[in-house]
Amino acid sequence: MNFTILGALEVLRENRACTPKAPKVLQVLALLLLRANRPLPMSVLVRELWCDEPPKSAVTTVQTYVYQLRKAIECAEPSGAGPELLVTRASGYLLRIAPEQLDALVFQRLLGEGRRLLEEGRPDAASKRLGEALDLWSGPCLAHVPRGPLIGPHTVRLEEQKLYAQELRIRAQALLGRDRESIGELRALVMEYPLNEWFHCQLIRALSRAGRRDEALTAYRWLRLALVEELGLEPSHELQSLHQEVLGASSASPARRLRPRARRKVPISLTAE
Repeated sequence: MNFTILGALEVLRENRACTPKAPKVLQVLALLLLRANRPLPMSVLVRELWCDEPPKSAVTTVQTYVYQLRKAIECAEPSGAGPELLVTRASGYLLRIAPEQLDALVFQRLLGEGRRLLEEGRPDAASKRLGEALDLWSGPCLAHVPRGPLIGPHTVRLEEQKLYAQELRIRAQALLGRDRESIGELRALVMEYPLNEWFHCQLIRALSRAGRRDEALTAYRWLRLALVEELGLEPSHELQSLHQEVLGASSASPARRLRPRARRKVPISLTAE
């Protein structure tokens, strides 16, 4: 059995979806997955589901949700097929899974390997490993799952790790001289994160290196306009310096000189009238 949270929450058994439908049951499963292989106290589940205003029947209701979840897991993973996945503890529950069963854990492993490969001066291998990590994402983390005070911070952390993986892969691509290949990805990233100056900086640099300086200057103008309108800030010193570099490269490039049109010579008549 496998679980995905880097996108929609799904429970998969041989590529067959066995995902519970009830929103609260999904919320319980999401928190168990985010805390995989670690005990999850009942008090934490109660707080996630009802914040600071739990009903009197909170504990009984959580037990009902866990019962429904256990039934869904048993349908996907018949008893006797392996170790029990959802285990009851004295103070709560424990979801016991192998690292390769959860896409988030696989992603974190691949991200760590990609970072180490980049630090070792192996950008080609790093780019491939980071690409594998990013391919695990199919949308926003835990899409369609209600988010309480505990699931929210976990998803923010995973989204930040995704952003870091994208940054590392772009660094690897730049070291390999693949600026032109990165332009499409960078355009998508600056649309997704319109105020992220680092992504804009890489896009402007990649466009300039690809000989598309007019587009690089346009990208800078759009970013500056967004920063001024949204935050009342000018671009960073690094971006302003890069802008001057692109401007300098543009002015240094030989301009096309148009030859003046030759004047048509009109014959002068020497015959007196």
